[in-house]
Amino acid sequence: MNGLNVLLQKEFREAWRSRKFLWIPLVFALIGMSEPLTNFYMMDILEAVGNMPEGFEMLMPELVPADLLLATISQFQLIGLLVLMASFVGSISKERSSGLATLLYVRPISFGAFFISKFLVISTVGFVSIVAGFTASVYYTVVLYGKFEIGTLLASVSTYFIWLLFVIALTLMMSAMFNTVVATTCAFIVIFVGQILDGLVGTFWTISPWKLPSYGVQLIRGTMEMPHYWWSLAITIVLIVICISIGVFSMNKNAAMTKI
Repeated sequence: MNGLNVLLQKEFREAWRSRKFLWIPLVFALIGMSEPLTNFYMMDILEAVGNMPEGFEMLMPELVPADLLLATISQFQLIGLLVLMASFVGSISKERSSGLATLLYVRPISFGAFFISKFLVISTVGFVSIVAGFTASVYYTVVLYGKFEIGTLLASVSTYFIWLLFVIALTLMMSAMFNTVVATTCAFIVIFVGQILDGLVGTFWTISPWKLPSYGVQLIRGTMEMPHYWWSLAITIVLIVICISIGVFSMNKNAAMTKI
């Protein structure tokens, strides 16, 4: 694809200058360490806050490392995805509305290279972020609760990364199709409403991209039914390819809307 290397350098430079490689992983790391620390010191926190009724006693459940990892992923699914999507949902639409994309469209650069360069850079930011988040969570979980098996832990991280690629591809597709406001609304509805629906009625189906984060934890627990896992993984990868294809097509179609 024409100009991919040049566009990759441009996107990496912009992401580095805007400190996205620093503050987004930092957010994930803070989320990762908060769950094991908060659960372990919950009684101390309650005692420090005070104003508890006399004789009050709170029984904390016995947690295993997989429980803490599931709680961490739940926070990634809310705060982490919100931060990541909000940071990049305007990657294409803002350049189109500001006229910056005009400087690129007049050059011999393919729309595929333009889209893929953004996808690869955002995916790299996402990968660094989840590595930072999982590392912080696993470290404090191991110190306070117990150990993980390296193999299943790596499988869980990889599974969550595939889910993250789907979120990124969908977000960029929306940015290529619509203006920033509409793209933000549509991306948030699909991802977050999808999570809510899966949480409410997800017991009626076992194959879905929205299942991958919890399936990653089930791999650690050893309770995963592998056919469900592989089918969900395969469908997610197919949807990633579809989102990228639609995004490239939409960039080409909406090129005339670019502000000059």
